[in-house]
Amino acid sequence: MKNTKRLAIAGLAAVLPLAMIACKPIDKETGKPVEGAAAESTAEGGEIAGLKSEREQISYIIGNQMGEQLKPIKDEIDVKTLQRAISETLDDKAIEISDEQAMGVMQKFGERMQAKQMAEMQEKAKTNAAEAEKFLAENGKREGVQTTASGLQYRVITEGTGPKPGPNDTVRVHYKGTLLNGETFDSSYDRGEPAQFALNQVVPGWQEGLQLMPVGSKYELWIPAALGYGEMGSGPIGPNQALVFEVELQDIVK
Repeated sequence: MKNTKRLAIAGLAAVLPLAMIACKPIDKETGKPVEGAAAESTAEGGEIAGLKSEREQISYIIGNQMGEQLKPIKDEIDVKTLQRAISETLDDKAIEISDEQAMGVMQKFGERMQAKQMAEMQEKAKTNAAEAEKFLAENGKREGVQTTASGLQYRVITEGTGPKPGPNDTVRVHYKGTLLNGETFDSSYDRGEPAQFALNQVVPGWQEGLQLMPVGSKYELWIPAALGYGEMGSGPIGPNQALVFEVELQDIVK
């Protein structure tokens, strides 16, 4: 049974990282463990409403962490059975499940979850593509907005007087990137310092847009998904999402 337990846990971990983090308190807004001084302050706080003993507090915190980790698959879980499994495992009374049975169940579950995620991504891709197409069609009609042959749209906010970078140049820029709904997903302004990178290492929309800009310019760029992160997206950028950037080209780095 010990091997079966390890197999089942490993199978679940392949679908969802289920880690218990040494009883660190959870931030209710982010769902992440509190770090540093905030964690120490919480730990030294003593009384917790509704949890009198240390045993109750530890038990609740561990359960809270497990719940946060399981949220992405909460609709796939029978909570009563989960509670039963924990209780019976702690009492060494867990049902015997063979390695083959556990592997079969977890493999089937993983395949089903993967198929579900792919279907959701495809649906998002369709929605985002339609939204982007409509937005760019209207945006291209705005005064001052120009559209290149590739579909990149740009507007000159400030026209600089310096040289334009080439495709193999390294540039220094300040920028803010947002989604069509105005949500910021990246900003050198927020980090407090400009970014520096080679043009041949960024998405095609940036490569094209930056080569239009003389040093000292500030442009607004609208980048279709085909010139950005495409059908897969990246991090906070969903599949087929168009992107908006305000970019200041400060220098070509020699």
